[in-house]
Amino acid sequence: MSKVKYAYNEKENSKEDSKIARAMGRSLVISPKHSYEICRELRGMEVEKAKNYLNEVIELKKPIPFKRHNKKVGHRKGLKGTSSGRYPVKAATQILKVLNNAEANAEYHGLDSENLVISHISSHRGKIIPGGRPRAFGRATPFNTPTTHVQIVLGED
Repeated sequence: MSKVKYAYNEKENSKEDSKIARAMGRSLVISPKHSYEICRELRGMEVEKAKNYLNEVIELKKPIPFKRHNKKVGHRKGLKGTSSGRYPVKAATQILKVLNNAEANAEYHGLDSENLVISHISSHRGKIIPGGRPRAFGRATPFNTPTTHVQIVLGED
């Protein structure tokens, strides 16, 4: 397995004294579109608020606003700035696992877990898992599964 770089340059984006903690989820079987919208919403948020927000999404109490991928997306109550949104439970569950992993890494490095802020979060398209659906007369239709890479970098506030 090759060494994977983060899409975050710590020398340009942070002070020299500050410490960071990071975690990465590779080839998660979640939608790249859903993960993009979740990452856009969590960017710059405190870790505890982000965890509570993702838990509310999983419990279908609070929707994620869809601003970029919002064609034929239904409207939801309680959204600011846009009215279209969804509850991407599967993607929120996987991103919550990566966020918990990043928080555990921060505690291991001696950072204060109460003052952690998500300084960088991004999602990228991963490898596509090929598949097919059988059709009539011995044919098949492609039915591929997309994967997503998620990167999270936490810093102290």
